[in-house]
Amino acid sequence: MNLQYPIGKFECPDTITRKHISEWIKDIEELPVKIAELVCDFNDDQLETPYRPGGWTARQVIHHIHDSHHNGYIRFKWALTEDTPVIKAYYEDRWAELFDTKSAPINLSLDLIKALHAKWVYFLKGLSDTDLEKIFIHPEGDVEISLAEDIGIYAWHGNHHLAHLKIIAGDTF
Repeated sequence: MNLQYPIGKFECPDTITRKHISEWIKDIEELPVKIAELVCDFNDDQLETPYRPGGWTARQVIHHIHDSHHNGYIRFKWALTEDTPVIKAYYEDRWAELFDTKSAPINLSLDLIKALHAKWVYFLKGLSDTDLEKIFIHPEGDVEISLAEDIGIYAWHGNHHLAHLKIIAGDTF
């Protein structure tokens, strides 16, 4: 098993259908409960265990999911309110090394993920086909990303890190 990418890398379909969008939104909607149920009994040793040599600890992964998805939600708002905005990238590896990510109780991010995803899913379900075609530019590589594709990216991202937490829990998937 590839511990860095246990579910593989995101592969965007050539044509994104409403079925893809619905499935991806469902993944985003279900992620907070899946994470909370998985890590509710993690002890301190498990929270400080990396999912692979040189990887982040469970605590860092949980806080990263909030940080990343919070940024993602904001990117959606920019794409809908600005004309092809260049989004702000961030150094997720540096954020993962900040004291709060390395030491804060996981409930702080679990609660934020639950609230963020509830609002995000409400927002995503209201997007029109025209909205889904809106794009932003990611400055790393000057890549254009549509909101439709970004829904898939974030659905994958959540499941990607859920798989990391399952590795720490000793679960198979």
